Amino acid sequence: MDLMAIAFPFNDPVAVHIGPLGVRWYGLAYMAGLLLGWLYMRRLCAEPRLWGGASPVTPHQADDFLFWATLGTVLGGRLGFFLMYEPSMLLHDPLRFFRIWEGGMAFHGGLLGVGVAIWIFARLNRIPVRSLMDLSAAAVPFGLFFGRLANFINGEIYGRLSDVPWAVEFPARVLLAGDAAGPRHPVQLYEAALEGLVMFVLLRYFTHSRLALRAPGLVTGVFLAAYGVFRIFAEYFKEWDYGQFFTTAYFSEGVVYSLPMIALGVWFAATARRGRGGAFA
Repeated sequence: MDLMAIAFPFNDPVAVHIGPLGVRWYGLAYMAGLLLGWLYMRRLCAEPRLWGGASPVTPHQADDFLFWATLGTVLGGRLGFFLMYEPSMLLHDPLRFFRIWEGGMAFHGGLLGVGVAIWIFARLNRIPVRSLMDLSAAAVPFGLFFGRLANFINGEIYGRLSDVPWAVEFPARVLLAGDAAGPRHPVQLYEAALEGLVMFVLLRYFTHSRLALRAPGLVTGVFLAAYGVFRIFAEYFKEWDYGQFFTTAYFSEGVVYSLPMIALGVWFAATARRGRGGAFA
């Protein structure tokens, strides 16, 4: 180990052992993100000032939506990981799809999964689609923050070799074949800060200072565009897998998948109108 590097602090992915069962840090992180996001959604629904009147989504509906958001996140995230990044892994070991505790969640897949959940839930409950999207977008930074911490704890999606003072020496057990040992950028923590903390402050400014929830689609647009920018920035500190289809010497698959998000975010922000709740379709 490089004496100037920070030792990887998580030697055991299991946080608590209960007899033969183990509660993993990974599962606790995702649970924390979903629960805090749900509580924040309820809080936003209960503040008429933010909406210019009663919220189009009630706290009770936010309670019901938690299940749908969880389902969309898990199914979309898992499918996205295998289809976008590791299709051969699923072909060789289909049962790995169900072993969520081993890691392997793709944000872009989770985003699509939650998008489908939002559309179905809004249709069933006659909620304006864009308003529910805005509420969800405002709450996503909680999940992103804890999700990236989960990535760090599992030692997945690590950064490139580096000599910065905060570089972390990831153990050989988490390194992919061909990746050299040595201190690396803790890029998971960079993303936790950008996509979680900075994103929350940014969206909080728009929801509470700019009253953006009164213009359905604006919060969603800001989130999508900001995430795309933050993700692309972080990608250039990651160790890229050149076996992935879109990855070249100049850009990774994460960059490619983030570019449409920026374009879609700009469209949502440009088409947001105050006082319009959005279509049901």
